[in-house]
Amino acid sequence: MKKRIFAAVAAAAVLSSQPARAQGNGAAELAELVRGLGVNTRVLMIGAHPDDEDTQLLTWLARGRHVETAYLSLTRGDGGQNLIGNELGEALGAIRTEELLAARRIDGAHQYFTRAYDFGFSKSAEETYKHWPKDSILRDVVSVVRDFKPHVVIAVFSGTPRDGHGHHQVSGLLAREAFDLAADSVRMPTSVTHDRAPWAPLKFYRSARFGGESTYRFDVGEYSPLRGESYAEMAADSRSQHKSQAQGTLRRKGVIMDGVRLEASRVSTVVPGMTEKSLFDGIDTTWARVAGEAAPSSRAVVDSIPLAISAVQRAYDPLAPERLLASLDRVRQLTGEVRGGARDVAETMIVLTNRVQRAILIASQVGSDVTADHETWADEEPIYVTTAIFDRGAAPMKARVDFVPPSPSTRLKEAAALGSVQFRDTIRDTAITEPWWLRAPRVGDIFSTPITARPEGVLPSRHSAFISADVGAAPFGVYWPITFRYADPVKGEIDRPIAIVPAVSVTVDQPIQYVPANRPFDRVVRVELRSASNHARSVRVSLTLPRGLTADSSSIAIGLPDYAGNFGGEGEPQGIPGGRAVAGNSATRTVEFHVRGTLTEGRFRIAATAESEGHRYATGYTLVDYDHIRPQRLYRDATIELSAVNVQVASGLAVAYIPGVGDNVAPMLAQLGVPITIVEPDKVAAMDLSRFTTVVVGPRAYESSPALVAANPKLLDFARHGHTLVVQYGQFEMANPGMMPYPITLVRPGDRVTEENAAVRISDPSSPILNGPNRIGPADWEGWVQERSLYMPRTHDARYRTMVSMNDTGEQPNDGAILVAPLGAGTYVYTTLALFRQLPAGVPGGARLFVNLLSADQRSAGTPAPNPKP
Repeated sequence: MKKRIFAAVAAAAVLSSQPARAQGNGAAELAELVRGLGVNTRVLMIGAHPDDEDTQLLTWLARGRHVETAYLSLTRGDGGQNLIGNELGEALGAIRTEELLAARRIDGAHQYFTRAYDFGFSKSAEETYKHWPKDSILRDVVSVVRDFKPHVVIAVFSGTPRDGHGHHQVSGLLAREAFDLAADSVRMPTSVTHDRAPWAPLKFYRSARFGGESTYRFDVGEYSPLRGESYAEMAADSRSQHKSQAQGTLRRKGVIMDGVRLEASRVSTVVPGMTEKSLFDGIDTTWARVAGEAAPSSRAVVDSIPLAISAVQRAYDPLAPERLLASLDRVRQLTGEVRGGARDVAETMIVLTNRVQRAILIASQVGSDVTADHETWADEEPIYVTTAIFDRGAAPMKARVDFVPPSPSTRLKEAAALGSVQFRDTIRDTAITEPWWLRAPRVGDIFSTPITARPEGVLPSRHSAFISADVGAAPFGVYWPITFRYADPVKGEIDRPIAIVPAVSVTVDQPIQYVPANRPFDRVVRVELRSASNHARSVRVSLTLPRGLTADSSSIAIGLPDYAGNFGGEGEPQGIPGGRAVAGNSATRTVEFHVRGTLTEGRFRIAATAESEGHRYATGYTLVDYDHIRPQRLYRDATIELSAVNVQVASGLAVAYIPGVGDNVAPMLAQLGVPITIVEPDKVAAMDLSRFTTVVVGPRAYESSPALVAANPKLLDFARHGHTLVVQYGQFEMANPGMMPYPITLVRPGDRVTEENAAVRISDPSSPILNGPNRIGPADWEGWVQERSLYMPRTHDARYRTMVSMNDTGEQPNDGAILVAPLGAGTYVYTTLALFRQLPAGVPGGARLFVNLLSADQRSAGTPAPNPKP
């Protein structure tokens, strides 16, 4: 047990890594820590996605009641849409992971995930389990329960069809199964739960946010005098971190009631249906419980902990925090003396040690800067780190610095009161910095990298300094991430974690591209080289081409500067004769190859490779970078997948494209030969649209742009004057008066076809949209990804003409995927087909159908079919 306690102390220090840099909120956070030292209960909430969590309850528990609290999200939200950028899929999952971590830093809870990939909307648990092997995800959930060891588990969802989303329903089902199985070592041996031993949570609740009676209600609008705001206001700030989902929330004041319903209990005195006064009714929350579960030799030590905690609380003085150090150190010593006993005892000591370490850090008034002089470092080269530790209190300090990864030298230095010490070290690391769950390719809709069964962000940053200090005889240890710090003229100080990247990063434009099949084409392939090296170098770039294609150069040589964009004063080396080296920004350079040839229908691959100083580079990263989250680098091979499609584009077409949410459609249309002009939503009102034959509105563009809503009458007039307006799907705003020329109705939740291979029935085979310029047949509905259609109208005005119907298994057909209507002298097209997913994926049929929509005219609108829907 002694070894485990030492590991626990180290883990507790790790827990301090994220907020350590700025001493938290000073006296307010210190007071919360001091008040929470005696709280020994834990609560785990389980949901399906980022933004499912009851942020108000998490905040009220973690900040208001000092309960150790965590949220387990089955997925990272990869399958949704993105209201702040164009990232989708795994890139969106990385954004939403960071948004959850940003939220947890505000509300004070921890964050867990399983290996489940968010494959998109699902209508049932049965459909969801076709994508997620139930046993695999259940083992992950049980692993988390056994790791966190909650006394109370709260499921966000009911586990029934009324949850509306198959993922939601599965999260509710698995939460209950994990509650039942986590203590069962026969059905769930430790070998399948990352060696986490069995644990029996005592009570299981379901959230009452979405209906149903509560057995316990509480006011999350309660005011915190320490923070000067209510827990609901803090929760609003936490919720507002989900920016990619447009979850910005008002900070409401006053009484705000929340509630949960008890469903199962292992506490003999509390049964489902009873009205409760606390989540912990029937659970002994005193230290007597911990002492009773401790080994006999440690019971006296545990019994003395409450008195030691009381001494800390009596010593608290916000203007003289150093007075806490001696009493805090006494609590730390006692936790280290506890040996053996039940698993609850060990976990309680870990949590208490973490809180004591964090309190000592704040009370010591020690500050630190651990910095490198730039952000990205080549995996082949040393990293130079400067660590400055500042003693800002009245007591002298001794400090030691170790590194992750280790430094060859570790030194101990002392500083007098109000002094500082500084270390300069060199470390090396060859492991590329990337989201850990993306290190290996997915297997279907499961990430193949095993979960760590630890809260996300708890393990130290890959590049950290472990600072152990002794201030006034009170030792503590904390990880500080190594960062690159600089001053932005507008934003002020910016701290960015350093990253290990290839010395030469190789990326290509648009990794999936369309080309016309069976026709000669000429395409410029741009290869970007990004340097992280500490010196300039020569690089030779070449392409591997499929049969039928040739490039104007077999390879191109180029001079690549160092990470700062410098060539060492010798000037930029010149490429070989005929090479096209296009200068980039700072440490980047772009080379261009002209590729020509003819391809038959199908998929083909172009690969780019760079060679330099005996190394071969064939991967690169995309930087995902937003102000509210930490930057992430996502790696992929430097390859282009060509989708050769037999497609015809009508002559005389001129298209204005208004981008929507998460919209990567326009460049794909351009690759097909569509003359296209991008018009930003806020420019529509002032734009002369008369030169265009067609205007396309991107998915959910109205929802994300009030300026576009205001300009919608102009777009409708554009159609009335003999042009074509194509609008891709929106949500419930599309049913508002004036949004569409004729009314539609939508239901909640919206009708959608989530089975990407669902049968498509042609109700109007003579429709020009299905016949020209490309004849749409059964093959064009094959190979679709994620879903067919979403937020489909349930009913629509008789003036709309329909041509297809579709539905998921067991549901009624819906003919609202494509609506076409005459409008004045022109044509209005509304489509809820998920074309915004099909074109970026290179789906041939999606491309051919979209091109047909661009050419729709009043022949396409025609006369509505008999007996249209009202």
